[in-house]
Amino acid sequence: QVQLVESGGGSVQAGGSLTLSCDVPFVILESDVFGWYREAPGKQRELVAAITLDGSPTYADAVKGRFRISRIKNDARTEDLKMNRLTPEDTAMYYCNLRSTILSGRNFWGQGTQVTVSS
Repeated sequence: QVQLVESGGGSVQAGGSLTLSCDVPFVILESDVFGWYREAPGKQRELVAAITLDGSPTYADAVKGRFRISRIKNDARTEDLKMNRLTPEDTAMYYCNLRSTILSGRNFWGQGTQVTVSS
C-alpha cells in the first residue's frame, strides 16, 4: 500500500528548531489536502498545519507564528514542516497525511516521526 514517509524528528532543547520532511511518492491533486498531525501520549491526534495546492496554509493556534508548512508542489517530492521556538508541549509523534476532499479512500498516512523537546 502506498504510504508517506516522514523524517527529521529528533530531540531538541526548548527554544530549538527542527524541520520535518514528508516524502510524497505520487502526484498531488487539486482536491487534495496535505497536512501534519501530532499525537502526544494520552492525547488525541490533532491537526498541526494543512495546505492545498492553491490555498493558504492553516495552523493550530498552539503553533501559529512558530511553525511553517511548505507550499506543496508536484515538482518537489518532499513537503516540509519547519518548527521554531519549540516547547516541551510540542513533544509528540508527528504524522504527515494526504487526503482527498472528493475521492473516498484517497487518504494516506506516514508512519510517524518522534519529536521530543526537553526543558
